Amino acid sequence: MALIGRFNSLQVVKHTDFGLYLDGGAEGEILLPKRYLPKEQPSEIGDWLNVFVYLDSDDRPIATTEKPKVQVGGFASLKVVEINRIGLFLDWGLPKDLLLPHSEEKRPLQVGDYCVVHVYLDRRTRRITATARLDRYLDKTPPHYKTGQAVDLLVVEPTPMGFKAIIEGKHWGLIHRNEVFKFLRGGMQEKGFIKEVRADGKISLSLQPIGQVAVSGLGERIMQELRTNGGSLPLGDKSPPETISRLFGVSKGTFKKAIGGLYKQGLIVIREDRIELT
Repeated sequence: MALIGRFNSLQVVKHTDFGLYLDGGAEGEILLPKRYLPKEQPSEIGDWLNVFVYLDSDDRPIATTEKPKVQVGGFASLKVVEINRIGLFLDWGLPKDLLLPHSEEKRPLQVGDYCVVHVYLDRRTRRITATARLDRYLDKTPPHYKTGQAVDLLVVEPTPMGFKAIIEGKHWGLIHRNEVFKFLRGGMQEKGFIKEVRADGKISLSLQPIGQVAVSGLGERIMQELRTNGGSLPLGDKSPPETISRLFGVSKGTFKKAIGGLYKQGLIVIREDRIELT
C-alpha cells in the first residue's frame, strides 16, 4: 500500500499519453504525470519506480519523482510563501505548498519567515500538514545516547541558556551558550556530540568532539597546519574565537587546551601573537 507523504517503491501497471499509472495497493492506481517520468530509468509495465506520493489539488493521491524537503514524520525549516484565512503555506519543494494551519502556529509569522516544523498526516482529512508545535512529537522514547556520540542536529531556536536543537529527529537537546563558538540560527543543520544525558532525560550538546579525544585530534591538525605554513601560525591566546572557529571548527577553550598540550610536549612555542614549531 502506498504511504501518503512518503517515498514509495511502486510498480508500473499502465501507460497513458499523460503519464504512468502505478499500483498503489489500497490507494488504487496512482498517476505519475508525464513531466515527472525518469529519463535515466526504465518505466515499462512491471518496472518499479521510487516516487513520492502526496495529494493533488483535488485531494487525490498523485506521484512525483521530485524530492520534497521533508517527508511525513520528519522535521525541517521551511519558508512561509503565503498566508490566508486557512493558514500559512510553506515551500517544501513541490508545486503544491504545504499547509501550516493557524492553530498549529507557535509564534506569529510573516511571508518570507522560516519556521521549523514537523510534518504529519491529518487523520481526518488525510492531508499532509505541518505544525510548529514540536513538543508532542519529541522525547517519546528514552534517550540511549552515549557521551561523545556524534549526532545530527536541527537547530530550532535560541533560548536564554543557548540553542534548542532536535537530535536525530527524536529528542530535544540544548547547546549551552558556553558551547556556542560560531554563528547559529534556527533551521541550521549541524553535526553535534552528546555531552551529557541527565537523570531527568534532558540532553546537553556540544558542537565539537568531547574530552581528550577532541584535544588530541585537534593537536594533530594544528601540527599539520604548522608544517604546511612554514612552522608558524598567527594564532595565540589573544586570537578572536571567530578566527579559531573558522580555521579549526572548535571553541577557543578547546584550542588553548590543545596548544597547551603541544607546548608541554615540547613540540611548539607559544608567542603572544602566534605559535611556532620548536
